[in-house]
Amino acid sequence: MRQIVLDTETTGLSAEGGDRIIEIGCVELLARKLTGNNKHFYLNPERDSHEDALKVHGISNEFLRDKPKFAAVADELMEYLAGAEIIIHNAAFDVAFLTKELELLGRPAFKTYVGQVTDTLAMAKEMYPGKRNSLDALCDRLGVDNSGRTLHGALLDAELLADVYINLTRGQDALLIDIADTNAIGGIVTRVDLTAFTLPVLLANDQEAAAHEEVLKQLDKASGGRTVWRFGPSGAVA
Repeated sequence: MRQIVLDTETTGLSAEGGDRIIEIGCVELLARKLTGNNKHFYLNPERDSHEDALKVHGISNEFLRDKPKFAAVADELMEYLAGAEIIIHNAAFDVAFLTKELELLGRPAFKTYVGQVTDTLAMAKEMYPGKRNSLDALCDRLGVDNSGRTLHGALLDAELLADVYINLTRGQDALLIDIADTNAIGGIVTRVDLTAFTLPVLLANDQEAAAHEEVLKQLDKASGGRTVWRFGPSGAVA
């Protein structure tokens, strides 16, 4: 399935309250690689951006006056997205705005056009609970260069999110060397299939088990005997 990383900029935070989309950026991935087949639109929202929104995206109301309205690009955009997996950071926000724009044209909801929607914010929260998971925070954590991002911009943010998504979903694929992408010294690279290996299970010896038990006792003492691993399902001490 084609993957499209998508981002929008808007006049404000409420699609139901009348805010509109002013910019859409889309980046295509095939086999987890950027294809260069991207889409980018600036749109006339037929209203001014809120002051707080202007501070975020920096796109002036005057700049948007002569840009096409959403209706003029809707067919091109939806044909481009049709059937693809759409990857969005905080997907509920962008999907709500896209659905409202389509609703204003009397067209079906956004999700009816695409294969599925993947929310990288939900993915990041599951992988990094309790941590900051904004796009900037994920770029810093995953080593994605966002030094050129002084303001939010839909196409730039989509490009950054594509790199973040690839890093978030890399998993054990990162351990497999792609010969086509490797400039190895000597020019010889062997691709190793890790699924062929059965990893041995190493059990703790008596000394290690005793040391572990001593650590547990110290934790028991420090917690006043309330450590959860000492209790069975019924609440009795194990």
